[in-house]
Amino acid sequence: MASKWITQETFDDVVQENITEFEMDPDEAVKEAVQQFESQGVDLSTIVKASRKPTSENGQEQKHEILQTLDSLRKSIADSALSEVGEHLVRFSEQCREQLGARYLAGQKGACPVVLSACKLASGDRSAMLKALHALSALMDGQPDLLDSVGQELLLQTLKENADDTEMTLAGIRCIRHACLKHEQNRQELVKGGILPLLTGAIVRHGDCAGVIREASSALRVMTFDDDIRVPFGHAHDHAKMIVSENNGLKILIEAAKAFTDDSSVLRELCATLARLSVRNEFCQEIVDLGGLNFMVALLADCIDHQELVKQVLSAMWAIAGNDDVKDAIVNTGGTDLIVLAMSHHLASPQKQACMLIRNLVSRNRDFSQAILEMGAENLIVEARAVHQDCDDIAKAALRDLGCKVELRELWTGQKGSLAP
Repeated sequence: MASKWITQETFDDVVQENITEFEMDPDEAVKEAVQQFESQGVDLSTIVKASRKPTSENGQEQKHEILQTLDSLRKSIADSALSEVGEHLVRFSEQCREQLGARYLAGQKGACPVVLSACKLASGDRSAMLKALHALSALMDGQPDLLDSVGQELLLQTLKENADDTEMTLAGIRCIRHACLKHEQNRQELVKGGILPLLTGAIVRHGDCAGVIREASSALRVMTFDDDIRVPFGHAHDHAKMIVSENNGLKILIEAAKAFTDDSSVLRELCATLARLSVRNEFCQEIVDLGGLNFMVALLADCIDHQELVKQVLSAMWAIAGNDDVKDAIVNTGGTDLIVLAMSHHLASPQKQACMLIRNLVSRNRDFSQAILEMGAENLIVEARAVHQDCDDIAKAALRDLGCKVELRELWTGQKGSLAP
């Protein structure tokens, strides 16, 4: 794994040296520089892997294209030339999406305040505002640190003022999702600012728009993540409770799922979010009471061929099976038959969710073990363990909890020394 880093300037200097000293064409020079640095273990993920244009006639060194676009955008904003601002925003968005290195370089050169200025200038002009939000979203993808309190307030205000506008809502929520992924502080500040009712409200208000449902569901799920390694303790659990208890999140998500039974991409997002919200016994039971379990079982039966959807449904069922009463409900609705069928159907894929779900079903309730074994679960788990090495631990645990014989490897016996000094 690469563990070394270089600056953009260092990479550019090597590319230029390849061009001037070794007479390579620009593309060849870039390729050679990439190979050289990667062979040395250098991480180039944040580097623009392209050559700059030759030095201009006045001797001024040219910048990378994205920085040229940023300069043009900055000038147009200063001139209040809204039509030009829109053109530069579109080009800037395209360049940001091309590679992380481009948007990283732009971010380092002050792009976020410039784009936020474009948002303020575009206020009242729907077309320009959409372009500004798309640019902000593209810039922040993988760079949530760029958003400050001014940007947070702008996004919250935009969603409040354009709650009935489907496209504006979609663009704003996408920015929120990028701002909160792997960034605990942004999550906490946006939750304090009222983002949760805006997200659940968007699902209700735009219940016929698959794009909004996907983005809003995904953004809600991100609010329950604990993925910022810089923060020892996050508010993931608290946010999940707020989504359910204060914002009627479970009912809203389940009702949304019922409206998109033919859209696997929407259903995947909704099931994944329901799994993240199943953090308390009463929440698991509420999903059952709202018809969520029956919906999942029917979905599993109807979409058994859709591997990714099956994976998310099993994940959601595993989460709610943490409640012992829900275990009974899953068995009584015929869920166990479908779980085993799903394992058999997708045995070529390392799908750990099935083993985890079986473990949850028999945990603290061994009465279900025999019925599950009679369906052929043991052979399927053994085969999955043999085919997929990364399923070994969870497969062994599932077999053990089912009461099957499992050979447990002793990792350390203490025979070759003592821990005492």
